[in-house]
Amino acid sequence: MNKKNLLFVIDSLEVAGAEKSLVSLLSLLNYSQYNVDLMLFSHGGTFEKLLPKEVNVLKPLKYSTFAKLSIKRALLKSLEKGNFRMLISRINYSMEIKRKQYSNRGKARIFWEKVSNNIENNPKTYDIAISYAQGVPTFYVAEKVKAKKKLAWVNVSYRLTGKDKVFQKKYYDLYDRIVGVSESTKEIFLETFPEYHNKMEVIYDINNPQFISDMADIGDGYEDFFDGVRILTIGRLARQKGYDIALEACKSLKEKGINFRWYVLGKGPLEEEIRQYVVTNDLTDHFILLGVKANPYPYIKKSDIYVQTSKFEGFGLAIAEARMLNVPVVTTNFDAVYNQMVQNKNGFVVNMDSESVANGIINLINNHSLRNEITEYLKLEKKGNLEEIEKFYNLVV
Repeated sequence: MNKKNLLFVIDSLEVAGAEKSLVSLLSLLNYSQYNVDLMLFSHGGTFEKLLPKEVNVLKPLKYSTFAKLSIKRALLKSLEKGNFRMLISRINYSMEIKRKQYSNRGKARIFWEKVSNNIENNPKTYDIAISYAQGVPTFYVAEKVKAKKKLAWVNVSYRLTGKDKVFQKKYYDLYDRIVGVSESTKEIFLETFPEYHNKMEVIYDINNPQFISDMADIGDGYEDFFDGVRILTIGRLARQKGYDIALEACKSLKEKGINFRWYVLGKGPLEEEIRQYVVTNDLTDHFILLGVKANPYPYIKKSDIYVQTSKFEGFGLAIAEARMLNVPVVTTNFDAVYNQMVQNKNGFVVNMDSESVANGIINLINNHSLRNEITEYLKLEKKGNLEEIEKFYNLVV
């Protein structure tokens, strides 16, 4: 039997939910049936080292390489080649996003409008091409890849309006199937594009409980010998993750005299803003940024409470991982939360404000019997969802 040629496209393999989901999926594929290429717009992400050896990571796009150069080096290179198209595109994109406050959806649109003419077509023809994130990967697969079938993943609560809705429709029209990572993700996407109802389905982010359990026993995790309550949050340091809520809740916990430390795994554009808040509000010993860890599982396992303060999520992969390691969860009530949370059973779902988050944490800390009940419930919960791989196989026939 001839192997099928698959292409996956994603922005990068930095530490985040969609990226982890893709690595998990790739680790479970049957490579006797598939040849797999992976296209990244940014290389060097932490999760790249976790890719199966069978995955062929394609060389960087010429524009991606050019965009990493300093402006001086980019100018010299343009002079050397006598071609200023990439430099002009880069400057136009930078000037436009500085001119106005764009959402991530808007930035993706502006990027593609300004830069796509300088991005080369993929030379191969694939059986299946998959954009594993919305935005630029979706535009790239639609416009720059030849494939018998094209699939688009939607892994956040994706609402589009105005120019972004009109712009993205012409790309989603070119896909054979669209995959949401939860029922609520699908429903929210269809609020924008009800016309895609018949070509949309759900495949949950795949969680491999044995892999997570094994990884949790490798490495040391926390090294500060703290003996109070350890709270953990995992997520990119970005608005979506609700760090404003987390910081205010942390301040409230400190004012109430709780013996705790709140650790954060992640990096992102809000890092300096968060650090400034921590210093200004004397939270240096209470809200601790740990940066990015390729293996977050020892940290999860050694935490007392996992907290998610997200304003929206497609699924909430870090919550699933905390549950698999039997750590009680306090989370805000984002759209997809009840795809996996059972109120007062595996944790608390609270309102999207700092007081509610702080009260949820305090309830877990002070009510030992309830925390024990939740931990016992977590131990009995169904672990993982490896059966989702069968849905993927059915999609790529």
